[in-house]
Amino acid sequence: MALRDWRDGDEVAVADALGPAATPQAALGRALLGPGTHQPWRRTVVAEAGGAVVGAGAVSESGLHPDRLWLYVEVVPGQRRHGVGTALVSALREEAPPSGTTGLRSRYPVADLDGGTETDAAAAPFAASVGLVPIQRSRLVVVAPGSLTVPPFGPTGPALEDLATGSVELTKTVAAFYDAVHAPWDRAQMTLGRAQDHLLAPATGARGAVVLRDRPKDAGGRILAFAVSYDPPATDTEAPEDAPTEVLLGYDAELDPSRARGAVRNLLAMLVARLPVQVEVDDAMEPLAAVITGLLASGAARVEAETEIAATPA
Repeated sequence: MALRDWRDGDEVAVADALGPAATPQAALGRALLGPGTHQPWRRTVVAEAGGAVVGAGAVSESGLHPDRLWLYVEVVPGQRRHGVGTALVSALREEAPPSGTTGLRSRYPVADLDGGTETDAAAAPFAASVGLVPIQRSRLVVVAPGSLTVPPFGPTGPALEDLATGSVELTKTVAAFYDAVHAPWDRAQMTLGRAQDHLLAPATGARGAVVLRDRPKDAGGRILAFAVSYDPPATDTEAPEDAPTEVLLGYDAELDPSRARGAVRNLLAMLVARLPVQVEVDDAMEPLAAVITGLLASGAARVEAETEIAATPA
């Protein structure tokens, strides 16, 4: 086996060798594979045996999470468990970015005994073998319509309001929420510009937002919780009419947990009054996670996918 840096033509050679991505997480990870860059810094290494590609891996800096590099490694099915992945990680660790960051972070699907693949089952042991430990669980959950009682809204109490995704007030709330829920396990630096670029700009698919205030805005109401909806991903087939709407659901990071839990529950109740929604919830989003866990226990929601994030210890 020989290891080399990425070169022209590898876009086709690596894609052909690896075959179709088995999971959405693999498709997302493969986006890291490509020519070396400086902004953000990235390095990609390709493994060959007998002139054929047998694997590839990349590390890349993240402007949002400065303490660790994103890592993605994939080996062709017939060459797994022969040390190819370990060799790729070792080679990627030989060169550090100008920032000096050496920590690694990776994500993979949680193995499912009913529907998981061989790749899913091997991901966690491989991560452990290269020194990564689980630091977070993320679940993609679909909440059924009508699963929560819609709360009453009065003229002086909580108020719903549509907001443009370009709203400065919304952007500040989203950025603060992102930083707060990542602080305990993977420090983030979400500026207002990054919140727009990564979560709220039209290019992200964001199409609208609704917020729950403690009272009407003209009476000085503050945002308690927010929901940003996204267009479905482009596919060759149209999504069915009853397909869930993808939503980023969050809350004012300064609220006490009980009040934040009530706010996201009330806003979610409005969102699912007639149609299903899909939300991504990390365990670190404790108020939202508590609401979702209750819905899962009652059968009013289902887990579509579960992802684990593993990293070198802080």
